[in-house]
Amino acid sequence: MNQPATPQVTAPVPPQPHRPARALIGLALVVPAVIAWVWSYVLPTLSTVARSFQGDGPRGSGESVGTANYETAFSSGFAGQVGFAVLLGLIPLAVALLAAPLLAVLADRAGRVTRLVTRVVLALPLAAYAPVAVLLGRRGEAIEAGTLRQDLQSPRTFLVSTLAQVTFGLVVAVAATLYLSALRRREPDHRPAPAMLAVGGLLGLGVLAAALQTYAAPAILTGGGPTGTTTATPVFAATQTAFRTMRLGVGSATSTLLLVLLGLLGLAAVALILASRLRIEFDGWRDGPAVREAESFAGRRPLLVGLTAVALVVVLGVTVWASLPWLRNLSSDAGRLPNGVETSTVFANTWVPPLMSTLVAVTVAALAGFGIGALRPLGRYSELLLVPFAPWLFVGVGPLAIAGFERTEELDQLGMFLGLVPPVWLSVPALFAFTLLFRGQHARWRSGGDAGRTLLLPALPMFAVTALPTWLAHAQGTLWTTLVSRGPDSLTAPALVQMIANLRFGPEGELPLGLILPLPMLLLFVVLFVALMIGYVDRLAIRTGRRTDAGEPPAGADEPVHKVTA
Repeated sequence: MNQPATPQVTAPVPPQPHRPARALIGLALVVPAVIAWVWSYVLPTLSTVARSFQGDGPRGSGESVGTANYETAFSSGFAGQVGFAVLLGLIPLAVALLAAPLLAVLADRAGRVTRLVTRVVLALPLAAYAPVAVLLGRRGEAIEAGTLRQDLQSPRTFLVSTLAQVTFGLVVAVAATLYLSALRRREPDHRPAPAMLAVGGLLGLGVLAAALQTYAAPAILTGGGPTGTTTATPVFAATQTAFRTMRLGVGSATSTLLLVLLGLLGLAAVALILASRLRIEFDGWRDGPAVREAESFAGRRPLLVGLTAVALVVVLGVTVWASLPWLRNLSSDAGRLPNGVETSTVFANTWVPPLMSTLVAVTVAALAGFGIGALRPLGRYSELLLVPFAPWLFVGVGPLAIAGFERTEELDQLGMFLGLVPPVWLSVPALFAFTLLFRGQHARWRSGGDAGRTLLLPALPMFAVTALPTWLAHAQGTLWTTLVSRGPDSLTAPALVQMIANLRFGPEGELPLGLILPLPMLLLFVVLFVALMIGYVDRLAIRTGRRTDAGEPPAGADEPVHKVTA
Protein backbone atom coordinates (compact mmCIF):
# COMPACT_ATOMS: atom_id res chain seq x y z
CA MET A 1 0.00 0.00 0.00
CA ASN A 2 1.22 3.45 -0.73
CA GLN A 3 2.26 5.36 2.34
CA PRO A 4 0.66 8.77 2.75
CA ALA A 5 2.97 11.65 2.03
CA THR A 6 4.61 13.08 5.08
CA PRO A 7 3.28 16.59 5.57
CA GLN A 8 5.84 19.36 5.73
CA VAL A 9 5.24 22.12 8.25
CA THR A 10 7.25 25.25 7.79
CA ALA A 11 7.93 27.41 10.76
CA PRO A 12 9.43 30.82 10.16
CA VAL A 13 12.75 31.62 11.70
CA PRO A 14 12.51 34.08 14.58
CA PRO A 15 12.64 37.66 13.31
CA GLN A 16 16.11 38.71 12.25
CA PRO A 17 17.37 41.90 10.61
CA HIS A 18 17.04 42.03 6.84
CA ARG A 19 20.23 41.19 5.05
CA PRO A 20 21.14 44.76 3.92
CA ALA A 21 20.67 46.11 7.43
CA ARG A 22 22.59 43.18 8.91
CA ALA A 23 25.42 43.71 6.46
CA LEU A 24 25.66 47.40 7.33
CA ILE A 25 25.68 46.65 11.04
CA GLY A 26 28.36 44.01 10.51
CA LEU A 27 30.58 46.41 8.60
CA ALA A 28 30.00 49.11 11.21
CA LEU A 29 31.19 46.76 13.96
CA VAL A 30 34.42 46.20 12.04
CA VAL A 31 35.20 49.93 11.90
CA PRO A 32 36.63 50.22 15.47
CA ALA A 33 38.92 47.27 14.72
CA VAL A 34 40.08 48.94 11.52
CA ILE A 35 40.89 52.16 13.38
CA ALA A 36 42.79 50.26 16.09
CA TRP A 37 44.54 48.17 13.41
CA VAL A 38 45.70 51.27 11.53
CA TRP A 39 46.95 52.94 14.72
CA SER A 40 48.60 49.88 16.26
CA TYR A 41 50.00 48.13 13.19
CA VAL A 42 49.70 49.91 9.85
CA LEU A 43 51.11 53.32 10.83
CA PRO A 44 54.00 51.83 12.89
CA THR A 45 54.80 49.51 10.00
CA LEU A 46 54.87 52.39 7.52
CA SER A 47 56.97 54.40 9.97
CA THR A 48 59.41 51.49 10.34
CA VAL A 49 59.72 51.12 6.57
CA ALA A 50 60.28 54.87 6.10
CA ARG A 51 62.83 54.89 8.92
CA SER A 52 64.75 52.06 7.29
CA PHE A 53 65.68 54.37 4.38
CA GLN A 54 66.86 57.23 6.62
CA GLY A 55 70.11 58.03 8.34
CA ASP A 56 70.63 57.93 12.08
CA GLY A 57 69.01 61.15 13.24
CA PRO A 58 65.72 62.06 14.91
CA ARG A 59 62.71 60.81 13.01
CA GLY A 60 61.96 62.99 10.03
CA SER A 61 65.33 64.77 10.09
CA GLY A 62 67.56 61.97 8.85
CA GLU A 63 68.69 62.14 5.23
CA SER A 64 67.76 59.42 2.80
CA VAL A 65 70.44 56.76 2.50
CA GLY A 66 68.71 54.52 -0.02
CA THR A 67 69.26 50.83 0.62
CA ALA A 68 72.44 51.33 2.67
CA ASN A 69 70.71 50.30 5.90
CA TYR A 70 69.54 47.05 4.34
CA GLU A 71 73.03 46.33 3.07
CA THR A 72 74.35 46.89 6.58
CA ALA A 73 71.64 44.67 8.06
CA PHE A 74 72.56 41.80 5.74
CA SER A 75 76.28 42.29 6.24
CA SER A 76 75.69 42.27 10.01
CA GLY A 77 74.21 38.80 9.73
CA PHE A 78 70.44 39.10 9.26
CA ALA A 79 70.30 35.78 7.42
CA GLY A 80 72.21 34.14 10.27
CA GLN A 81 69.89 35.72 12.83
CA VAL A 82 66.86 34.28 11.03
CA GLY A 83 68.58 30.90 10.76
CA PHE A 84 69.38 30.85 14.47
CA ALA A 85 65.82 31.89 15.35
CA VAL A 86 64.49 29.01 13.25
CA LEU A 87 66.94 26.71 15.01
CA LEU A 88 65.50 27.85 18.35
CA GLY A 89 62.04 26.89 17.10
CA LEU A 90 62.86 23.40 15.80
CA ILE A 91 62.41 21.54 19.09
CA PRO A 92 59.22 23.43 20.05
CA LEU A 93 57.99 22.76 16.51
CA ALA A 94 58.61 19.04 16.92
CA VAL A 95 56.83 19.11 20.28
CA ALA A 96 53.82 20.91 18.77
CA LEU A 97 53.55 18.61 15.75
CA LEU A 98 54.50 15.25 17.29
CA ALA A 99 54.29 15.08 21.10
CA ALA A 100 51.20 17.28 21.59
CA PRO A 101 48.93 15.49 19.07
CA LEU A 102 49.96 12.13 20.51
CA LEU A 103 48.96 13.28 24.00
CA ALA A 104 45.69 14.69 22.67
CA VAL A 105 44.78 11.46 20.87
CA LEU A 106 45.55 9.37 23.96
CA ALA A 107 43.47 11.63 26.21
CA ASP A 108 40.60 11.75 23.73
CA ARG A 109 40.47 7.97 23.27
CA ALA A 110 40.78 7.31 26.99
CA GLY A 111 37.41 8.88 27.78
CA ARG A 112 35.87 12.01 29.22
CA VAL A 113 37.32 11.82 32.73
CA THR A 114 40.87 11.35 31.44
CA ARG A 115 40.38 14.16 28.95
CA LEU A 116 39.21 16.55 31.67
CA VAL A 117 42.14 15.61 33.90
CA THR A 118 44.42 16.28 30.93
CA ARG A 119 42.92 19.72 30.46
CA VAL A 120 43.44 20.51 34.14
CA VAL A 121 47.11 19.55 33.93
CA LEU A 122 47.53 21.55 30.72
CA ALA A 123 46.16 24.64 32.46
CA LEU A 124 49.12 24.70 34.85
CA PRO A 125 51.89 25.58 32.34
CA LEU A 126 49.61 28.24 30.87
CA ALA A 127 48.99 29.87 34.24
CA ALA A 128 52.68 29.67 35.21
CA TYR A 129 53.89 31.62 32.17
CA ALA A 130 56.83 33.60 33.56
CA PRO A 131 59.71 33.27 31.05
CA VAL A 132 61.87 36.02 32.53
CA ALA A 133 61.65 34.56 36.04
CA VAL A 134 62.45 31.05 34.80
CA LEU A 135 65.36 32.16 32.61
CA LEU A 136 66.84 34.34 35.37
CA GLY A 137 66.47 31.47 37.79
CA ARG A 138 68.22 29.10 35.42
CA ARG A 139 71.03 31.61 34.87
CA GLY A 140 71.44 32.19 38.60
CA GLU A 141 71.57 28.46 39.22
CA ALA A 142 74.27 28.06 36.55
CA ILE A 143 76.31 30.89 38.11
CA GLU A 144 76.09 29.35 41.58
CA ALA A 145 77.07 25.93 40.22
CA GLY A 146 79.96 27.46 38.25
CA THR A 147 78.74 25.97 34.94
CA LEU A 148 77.70 29.15 33.11
CA ARG A 149 81.17 29.87 31.74
CA GLN A 150 81.36 26.32 30.41
CA ASP A 151 77.89 26.58 28.92
CA LEU A 152 78.83 29.79 27.11
CA GLN A 153 81.62 27.98 25.31
CA SER A 154 78.85 26.49 23.15
CA PRO A 155 76.31 29.33 23.37
CA ARG A 156 74.03 28.13 20.58
CA THR A 157 73.65 24.66 22.05
CA PHE A 158 73.17 26.14 25.51
CA LEU A 159 70.47 28.53 24.34
CA VAL A 160 68.62 25.99 22.18
CA SER A 161 68.53 23.35 24.92
CA THR A 162 67.56 25.80 27.68
CA LEU A 163 64.79 27.40 25.65
CA ALA A 164 63.43 23.98 24.66
CA GLN A 165 63.26 22.94 28.31
CA VAL A 166 61.67 26.21 29.43
CA THR A 167 58.99 26.25 26.70
CA PHE A 168 58.22 22.52 26.61
CA GLY A 169 55.24 22.63 28.97
CA LEU A 170 53.79 25.78 27.42
CA VAL A 171 54.00 24.43 23.85
CA VAL A 172 52.44 21.11 24.85
CA ALA A 173 49.65 22.89 26.73
CA VAL A 174 48.70 25.22 23.87
CA ALA A 175 49.02 22.62 21.12
CA ALA A 176 47.31 19.74 22.94
CA THR A 177 44.43 22.02 23.93
CA LEU A 178 43.80 22.88 20.28
CA TYR A 179 44.19 19.28 19.13
CA LEU A 180 41.67 18.10 21.73
CA SER A 181 39.14 20.57 20.33
CA ALA A 182 39.87 19.30 16.82
CA LEU A 183 39.24 15.74 18.01
CA ARG A 184 35.82 16.52 19.50
CA ARG A 185 33.27 14.46 17.60
CA ARG A 186 29.74 15.30 16.54
CA GLU A 187 28.95 11.66 15.83
CA PRO A 188 30.93 8.40 16.19
CA ASP A 189 31.94 8.18 12.53
CA HIS A 190 33.15 11.78 12.41
CA ARG A 191 36.68 12.05 11.03
CA PRO A 192 38.73 14.76 12.75
CA ALA A 193 41.84 14.32 10.58
CA PRO A 194 41.25 17.44 8.41
CA ALA A 195 40.78 19.61 11.52
CA MET A 196 43.89 18.08 13.11
CA LEU A 197 45.93 18.87 10.00
CA ALA A 198 44.62 22.44 9.89
CA VAL A 199 45.42 22.96 13.58
CA GLY A 200 48.89 21.49 13.03
CA GLY A 201 49.50 23.85 10.13
CA LEU A 202 48.49 26.89 12.17
CA LEU A 203 50.60 25.74 15.12
CA GLY A 204 53.63 25.27 12.88
CA LEU A 205 53.29 28.77 11.49
CA GLY A 206 52.76 30.20 14.97
CA VAL A 207 55.80 28.47 16.46
CA LEU A 208 58.04 29.72 13.66
CA ALA A 209 56.68 33.26 14.08
CA ALA A 210 57.29 33.14 17.84
CA ALA A 211 60.83 31.84 17.32
CA LEU A 212 61.61 34.68 14.91
CA GLN A 213 60.57 37.17 17.62
CA THR A 214 62.52 35.57 20.48
CA TYR A 215 64.05 38.24 22.69
CA ALA A 216 64.18 37.32 26.38
CA ALA A 217 66.27 34.15 26.07
CA PRO A 218 69.28 35.63 24.22
CA ALA A 219 69.02 38.84 26.24
CA ILE A 220 69.14 37.04 29.60
CA LEU A 221 71.26 33.95 28.95
CA THR A 222 73.92 35.07 26.45
CA GLY A 223 73.45 38.77 25.78
CA GLY A 224 73.49 37.99 22.05
CA GLY A 225 77.07 36.78 22.28
CA PRO A 226 79.58 36.00 23.46
CA THR A 227 80.94 36.41 19.94
CA GLY A 228 79.10 39.18 18.15
CA THR A 229 75.78 38.04 16.72
CA THR A 230 76.32 34.35 17.47
CA THR A 231 73.09 34.02 19.43
CA ALA A 232 71.26 37.14 18.25
CA THR A 233 67.73 36.81 16.89
CA PRO A 234 66.21 39.43 14.53
CA VAL A 235 64.29 41.25 17.30
CA PHE A 236 67.27 41.21 19.65
CA ALA A 237 69.60 42.45 16.90
CA ALA A 238 67.20 45.20 15.79
CA THR A 239 66.67 46.60 19.27
CA GLN A 240 70.35 46.37 20.22
CA THR A 241 71.37 48.09 17.00
CA ALA A 242 68.77 50.82 17.39
CA PHE A 243 69.04 51.60 21.10
CA ARG A 244 72.55 50.55 22.10
CA THR A 245 74.51 51.81 19.09
CA MET A 246 71.82 54.40 18.13
CA ARG A 247 71.61 53.18 14.54
CA LEU A 248 67.86 53.41 14.27
CA GLY A 249 67.91 53.18 10.49
CA VAL A 250 69.72 49.84 10.46
CA GLY A 251 67.53 48.56 13.26
CA SER A 252 64.43 49.60 11.30
CA ALA A 253 65.76 47.80 8.23
CA THR A 254 66.12 44.60 10.26
CA SER A 255 62.62 45.08 11.65
CA THR A 256 61.20 45.65 8.17
CA LEU A 257 62.74 42.45 6.85
CA LEU A 258 61.34 40.59 9.84
CA LEU A 259 57.89 42.10 9.26
CA VAL A 260 57.96 40.75 5.70
CA LEU A 261 58.65 37.24 6.97
CA LEU A 262 55.95 37.47 9.65
CA GLY A 263 53.50 38.89 7.11
CA LEU A 264 54.05 35.90 4.83
CA LEU A 265 53.42 33.53 7.74
CA GLY A 266 50.21 35.39 8.61
CA LEU A 267 48.98 35.28 5.01
CA ALA A 268 49.72 31.55 4.89
CA ALA A 269 47.66 31.11 8.07
CA VAL A 270 44.62 32.93 6.71
CA ALA A 271 44.91 31.02 3.43
CA LEU A 272 44.79 27.77 5.41
CA ILE A 273 41.78 28.99 7.37
CA LEU A 274 39.89 29.98 4.23
CA ALA A 275 40.81 26.86 2.27
CA SER A 276 39.84 24.48 5.08
CA ARG A 277 36.68 26.41 6.05
CA LEU A 278 37.96 26.33 9.61
CA ARG A 279 35.47 27.24 12.31
CA ILE A 280 34.93 26.88 16.05
CA GLU A 281 31.66 25.41 17.28
CA PHE A 282 30.30 25.45 20.81
CA ASP A 283 28.63 22.09 21.44
CA GLY A 284 26.54 23.29 24.36
CA TRP A 285 26.92 23.41 28.11
CA ARG A 286 25.81 19.78 28.28
CA ASP A 287 26.66 17.02 25.84
CA GLY A 288 23.82 15.92 23.60
CA PRO A 289 23.00 12.30 22.70
CA ALA A 290 25.22 12.34 19.61
CA VAL A 291 28.22 13.57 21.56
CA ARG A 292 27.61 11.06 24.35
CA GLU A 293 27.44 8.29 21.75
CA ALA A 294 30.71 9.50 20.29
CA GLU A 295 32.25 9.55 23.77
CA SER A 296 31.10 5.99 24.33
CA PHE A 297 32.54 5.04 20.96
CA ALA A 298 35.92 6.49 21.99
CA GLY A 299 36.11 3.93 24.82
CA ARG A 300 37.75 3.92 28.22
CA ARG A 301 40.59 1.46 27.80
CA PRO A 302 42.86 1.07 30.85
CA LEU A 303 45.96 1.00 28.65
CA LEU A 304 45.08 4.36 27.12
CA VAL A 305 44.38 5.83 30.55
CA GLY A 306 47.75 4.61 31.80
CA LEU A 307 49.64 5.95 28.78
CA THR A 308 47.92 9.31 29.15
CA ALA A 309 48.85 9.44 32.83
CA VAL A 310 52.49 8.71 32.02
CA ALA A 311 52.52 11.44 29.36
CA LEU A 312 50.99 13.97 31.78
CA VAL A 313 53.57 13.09 34.45
CA VAL A 314 56.33 13.73 31.89
CA VAL A 315 54.84 17.08 30.84
CA LEU A 316 54.31 18.22 34.43
CA GLY A 317 57.71 16.88 35.52
CA VAL A 318 59.64 18.67 32.78
CA THR A 319 57.71 21.89 33.44
CA VAL A 320 58.39 21.83 37.18
CA TRP A 321 62.03 20.82 36.70
CA ALA A 322 62.66 23.64 34.23
CA SER A 323 60.93 26.16 36.53
CA LEU A 324 62.45 24.89 39.79
CA PRO A 325 65.03 27.72 40.19
CA TRP A 326 62.14 30.20 39.97
CA LEU A 327 59.75 28.20 42.13
CA ARG A 328 62.36 27.99 44.90
CA ASN A 329 62.44 31.79 45.04
CA LEU A 330 58.71 32.30 44.61
CA SER A 331 58.41 33.79 48.10
CA SER A 332 61.29 36.27 47.63
CA ASP A 333 59.06 39.05 46.36
CA ALA A 334 60.50 42.21 47.89
CA GLY A 335 63.98 41.31 49.02
CA ARG A 336 66.74 43.83 48.33
CA LEU A 337 64.97 46.18 45.95
CA PRO A 338 66.78 49.41 45.00
CA ASN A 339 66.19 52.40 47.24
CA GLY A 340 63.01 54.29 46.46
CA VAL A 341 61.32 51.38 44.68
CA GLU A 342 58.00 50.38 46.24
CA THR A 343 56.56 46.92 45.75
CA SER A 344 53.08 48.35 45.22
CA THR A 345 54.37 50.64 42.45
CA VAL A 346 56.12 47.78 40.71
CA PHE A 347 53.00 45.64 40.98
CA ALA A 348 50.83 48.41 39.48
CA ASN A 349 53.33 49.03 36.67
CA THR A 350 53.37 45.34 35.85
CA TRP A 351 49.69 44.48 35.77
CA VAL A 352 47.57 47.61 35.25
CA PRO A 353 48.92 49.01 31.92
CA PRO A 354 48.69 45.68 30.04
CA LEU A 355 45.22 45.13 31.48
CA MET A 356 44.11 48.46 30.02
CA SER A 357 45.30 47.66 26.50
CA THR A 358 44.07 44.05 26.73
CA LEU A 359 40.50 45.02 27.61
CA VAL A 360 40.32 47.44 24.69
CA ALA A 361 42.11 45.15 22.23
CA VAL A 362 39.94 42.11 22.96
CA THR A 363 36.69 44.08 23.12
CA VAL A 364 37.34 45.64 19.72
CA ALA A 365 38.29 42.21 18.35
CA ALA A 366 35.08 40.66 19.73
CA LEU A 367 32.90 43.31 18.10
CA ALA A 368 34.62 42.88 14.75
CA GLY A 369 34.47 39.09 15.05
CA PHE A 370 30.71 39.31 15.65
CA GLY A 371 30.30 41.60 12.67
CA ILE A 372 32.24 39.29 10.35
CA GLY A 373 31.37 35.84 11.66
CA ALA A 374 27.77 36.26 12.83
CA LEU A 375 26.29 39.07 10.71
CA ARG A 376 28.36 38.04 7.65
CA PRO A 377 28.19 41.25 5.59
CA LEU A 378 29.73 39.56 2.54
CA GLY A 379 27.83 36.28 2.86
CA ARG A 380 29.95 33.20 2.38
CA TYR A 381 32.88 35.47 1.49
CA SER A 382 32.81 37.37 4.78
CA GLU A 383 36.04 35.74 6.03
CA LEU A 384 37.88 37.61 3.27
CA LEU A 385 37.60 40.62 5.57
CA LEU A 386 40.30 38.95 7.68
CA VAL A 387 42.84 39.12 4.87
CA PRO A 388 43.94 42.75 5.50
CA PHE A 389 44.67 41.86 9.15
CA ALA A 390 46.52 38.65 8.27
CA PRO A 391 50.07 40.08 7.83
CA TRP A 392 49.99 41.16 11.49
CA LEU A 393 48.43 37.96 12.90
CA PHE A 394 51.74 36.86 14.42
CA VAL A 395 53.34 40.28 14.94
CA GLY A 396 54.21 41.16 18.53
CA VAL A 397 55.66 44.29 20.08
CA GLY A 398 59.27 43.57 19.04
CA PRO A 399 59.23 44.22 15.27
CA LEU A 400 57.41 47.55 15.80
CA ALA A 401 59.32 48.57 18.94
CA ILE A 402 61.36 51.31 17.25
CA ALA A 403 58.32 53.03 15.78
CA GLY A 404 56.43 52.61 19.05
CA PHE A 405 59.30 54.10 21.02
CA GLU A 406 59.52 57.17 18.79
CA ARG A 407 55.76 57.68 18.98
CA THR A 408 55.87 57.44 22.79
CA GLU A 409 58.76 59.91 22.85
CA GLU A 410 56.80 62.39 20.72
CA LEU A 411 53.85 62.10 23.12
CA ASP A 412 56.17 62.84 26.10
CA GLN A 413 55.20 59.56 27.76
CA LEU A 414 58.67 58.11 28.34
CA GLY A 415 58.97 57.19 31.99
CA MET A 416 55.24 57.85 32.49
CA PHE A 417 52.60 55.38 33.59
CA LEU A 418 50.74 55.69 30.28
CA GLY A 419 53.94 54.98 28.43
CA LEU A 420 53.99 51.50 29.98
CA VAL A 421 50.74 50.60 28.21
CA PRO A 422 51.63 48.19 25.36
CA PRO A 423 50.97 49.98 22.06
CA VAL A 424 48.52 47.29 20.89
CA TRP A 425 44.87 48.30 20.79
CA LEU A 426 43.66 45.39 18.67
CA SER A 427 44.37 41.72 19.33
CA VAL A 428 44.51 40.22 15.86
CA PRO A 429 44.60 36.62 17.18
CA ALA A 430 41.47 37.37 19.23
CA LEU A 431 39.83 38.83 16.12
CA PHE A 432 40.45 35.55 14.29
CA ALA A 433 39.24 33.48 17.27
CA PHE A 434 35.97 35.39 17.64
CA THR A 435 35.33 35.35 13.89
CA LEU A 436 35.79 31.58 13.71
CA LEU A 437 33.57 31.08 16.76
CA PHE A 438 30.74 33.21 15.41
CA ARG A 439 31.18 31.55 12.04
CA GLY A 440 30.67 28.17 13.68
CA GLN A 441 27.57 29.35 15.55
CA HIS A 442 26.07 31.28 12.61
CA ALA A 443 24.28 28.31 11.03
CA ARG A 444 22.58 27.40 14.31
CA TRP A 445 21.37 30.96 14.69
CA ARG A 446 20.07 31.07 11.11
CA SER A 447 18.35 27.71 11.61
CA GLY A 448 16.11 29.16 14.28
CA GLY A 449 18.30 29.42 17.36
CA ASP A 450 17.98 32.26 19.80
CA ALA A 451 20.70 34.88 19.24
CA GLY A 452 21.51 35.14 22.91
CA ARG A 453 21.78 31.37 23.40
CA THR A 454 23.58 30.52 20.17
CA LEU A 455 25.80 33.59 19.72
CA LEU A 456 26.25 35.78 22.78
CA LEU A 457 26.42 33.31 25.67
CA PRO A 458 29.03 31.04 24.00
CA ALA A 459 31.14 34.11 23.20
CA LEU A 460 31.33 35.52 26.73
CA PRO A 461 33.82 32.93 28.04
CA MET A 462 35.83 33.34 24.84
CA PHE A 463 36.54 36.87 26.01
CA ALA A 464 38.33 35.42 29.05
CA VAL A 465 40.03 32.73 26.94
CA THR A 466 41.61 35.37 24.71
CA ALA A 467 42.08 38.16 27.27
CA LEU A 468 43.83 36.21 30.04
CA PRO A 469 46.76 34.94 27.88
CA THR A 470 47.08 38.37 26.26
CA TRP A 471 47.22 40.12 29.62
CA LEU A 472 49.68 37.61 31.06
CA ALA A 473 51.95 37.70 28.01
CA HIS A 474 52.18 41.51 28.02
CA ALA A 475 52.73 41.63 31.78
CA GLN A 476 55.60 39.15 31.56
CA GLY A 477 57.39 40.90 28.70
CA THR A 478 60.46 43.08 29.23
CA LEU A 479 61.29 44.67 25.89
CA TRP A 480 58.68 47.42 25.77
CA THR A 481 58.94 48.50 29.40
CA THR A 482 62.74 48.53 29.25
CA LEU A 483 62.59 50.90 26.28
CA VAL A 484 60.05 53.38 27.64
CA SER A 485 60.98 53.44 31.33
CA ARG A 486 63.13 56.14 32.84
CA GLY A 487 64.37 54.88 36.19
CA PRO A 488 63.73 51.81 38.32
CA ASP A 489 60.47 53.19 39.72
CA SER A 490 58.88 53.15 36.23
CA LEU A 491 59.87 49.56 35.43
CA THR A 492 57.67 46.50 35.56
CA ALA A 493 58.70 43.57 37.74
CA PRO A 494 60.26 41.46 34.93
CA ALA A 495 62.31 44.38 33.62
CA LEU A 496 63.30 45.51 37.13
CA VAL A 497 64.48 42.08 38.24
CA GLN A 498 66.38 41.63 35.00
CA MET A 499 68.04 45.01 35.55
CA ILE A 500 69.00 43.99 39.10
CA ALA A 501 70.49 40.76 37.79
CA ASN A 502 72.47 42.55 35.07
CA LEU A 503 73.84 45.04 37.58
CA ARG A 504 74.61 42.16 39.96
CA PHE A 505 72.67 43.87 42.73
CA GLY A 506 73.39 41.31 45.45
CA PRO A 507 73.95 37.60 45.04
CA GLU A 508 72.07 35.92 42.20
CA GLY A 509 70.25 33.66 44.67
CA GLU A 510 68.67 36.71 46.31
CA LEU A 511 66.96 37.98 43.18
CA PRO A 512 63.32 38.82 43.95
CA LEU A 513 62.00 36.39 41.34
CA GLY A 514 58.71 36.06 43.19
CA LEU A 515 57.96 39.68 42.32
CA ILE A 516 57.65 38.81 38.62
CA LEU A 517 54.63 36.53 39.00
CA PRO A 518 53.53 36.76 42.65
CA LEU A 519 52.01 33.70 44.26
CA PRO A 520 48.50 35.26 44.59
CA MET A 521 48.50 36.12 40.87
CA LEU A 522 49.79 32.65 40.02
CA LEU A 523 47.00 31.02 42.02
CA LEU A 524 44.45 33.36 40.43
CA PHE A 525 45.55 32.38 36.93
CA VAL A 526 45.56 28.69 37.87
CA VAL A 527 41.97 28.87 39.11
CA LEU A 528 40.79 30.85 36.07
CA PHE A 529 42.54 28.67 33.49
CA VAL A 530 41.35 25.43 35.12
CA ALA A 531 37.77 26.72 35.27
CA LEU A 532 37.86 27.76 31.62
CA MET A 533 39.42 24.49 30.53
CA ILE A 534 36.81 22.31 32.24
CA GLY A 535 33.72 24.46 31.90
CA TYR A 536 34.20 26.00 28.45
CA VAL A 537 37.19 25.01 26.34
CA ASP A 538 36.25 21.34 26.61
CA ARG A 539 32.96 22.24 24.89
CA LEU A 540 34.65 23.90 21.91
CA ALA A 541 35.11 21.95 18.71
CA ILE A 542 37.42 22.95 15.87
CA ARG A 543 35.97 21.69 12.59
CA THR A 544 36.61 22.10 8.90
CA GLY A 545 34.64 21.78 5.66
CA ARG A 546 30.97 22.45 5.14
CA ARG A 547 28.50 21.82 7.91
CA THR A 548 26.39 18.73 7.39
CA ASP A 549 23.47 19.86 9.51
CA ALA A 550 22.96 23.36 8.18
CA GLY A 551 24.40 25.18 5.27
CA GLU A 552 25.08 28.80 4.64
CA PRO A 553 23.30 30.59 1.82
CA PRO A 554 25.30 32.50 -0.74
CA ALA A 555 25.72 36.22 -0.48
CA GLY A 556 22.48 38.03 -1.11
CA ALA A 557 20.23 35.00 -0.53
CA ASP A 558 16.98 35.41 1.34
CA GLU A 559 16.58 34.25 4.91
CA PRO A 560 15.82 30.50 5.08
CA VAL A 561 12.83 29.00 6.80
CA HIS A 562 13.14 26.22 9.31
CA LYS A 563 11.45 23.08 7.93
CA VAL A 564 10.00 20.69 10.47
CA THR A 565 8.95 17.18 9.48
CA ALA A 566 5.71 16.18 11.12
